[in-house]
Amino acid sequence: MSEVSNASDVKPGVKPRHFGNREPRWIKPALMSVVLLFMVVFIFLPLATIFGEAFKSGVKAYATAITEPDVLAAIRLTLLTAAICVPLNTVFGVMLAWAIAKFDFFGKHVLVTLIEIPFAISPVIAGLMFVLLFGTQGWFGPFLRAHDIKIIFAVPGIILATAFVTFPFVARELIPLMQEIGKDDEEAAITLGASGLKMFFRVTLPNIKWGLLYGVILTNARAIGEFGAVAVVSGLVRGETTTMPLYIDILYGEYMFNAAFAVASLLTLLALVTLVVKTIIEHYLAEQRKQVN
Repeated sequence: MSEVSNASDVKPGVKPRHFGNREPRWIKPALMSVVLLFMVVFIFLPLATIFGEAFKSGVKAYATAITEPDVLAAIRLTLLTAAICVPLNTVFGVMLAWAIAKFDFFGKHVLVTLIEIPFAISPVIAGLMFVLLFGTQGWFGPFLRAHDIKIIFAVPGIILATAFVTFPFVARELIPLMQEIGKDDEEAAITLGASGLKMFFRVTLPNIKWGLLYGVILTNARAIGEFGAVAVVSGLVRGETTTMPLYIDILYGEYMFNAAFAVASLLTLLALVTLVVKTIIEHYLAEQRKQVN
């Protein structure tokens, strides 16, 4: 008689025994311990260090550090850059995602690949590209000098560099979502006489709202925290072209550690708030995709 029983031989109410796929009992606690150790060393300890150093000299010193004129200028410039780049890339991302998800055209796959360029190249190289284009000796340098237009080492250069490194986020989130949703609802709306604009606001936008918000959150997070590309084009003019990440680097380089960590704590707090909002939106986005499927 065969030593291996068939599934039909198993008695009702008795769980079948599985051989060969049982894990040792120590695997789960060992993995959890490694994960917990990693989280403590690389996430919790650095965060605690930032806030601990920021308040090391007391609340009064912290308040003084974050209300310095140069710090306030850096905060204003960071928020201004995000306030311009996020709406700009939101509109561009929606248009790009719509074109790719809803239409077939020559070069479509090439366009999808080009979206990944800001992720594929170093932010420093992205900054250098703008210097070569709009710098004093760049391609458009003579024209800009003749018309007294300053882009590099000025706020416009910071906005251009930030817009470049953040433009893929909205499109990359919306393209697969729009492809999943399909065209049926929009075609039905057009059949019923809706205009293109009305169809977008009444049909398309409600269907993609959580994916759009998710892309906006990612764009905003990158715009606020961008360092490499902005450092190249800004010129690091204190109080004029220094964003929060750049000013933190300046303060740290000048051994003004308390002030550096104070500004860093503000940037970290913004990142944590962004993370919480991102998590909430991810939940609603997952629910939406379940409904689509």
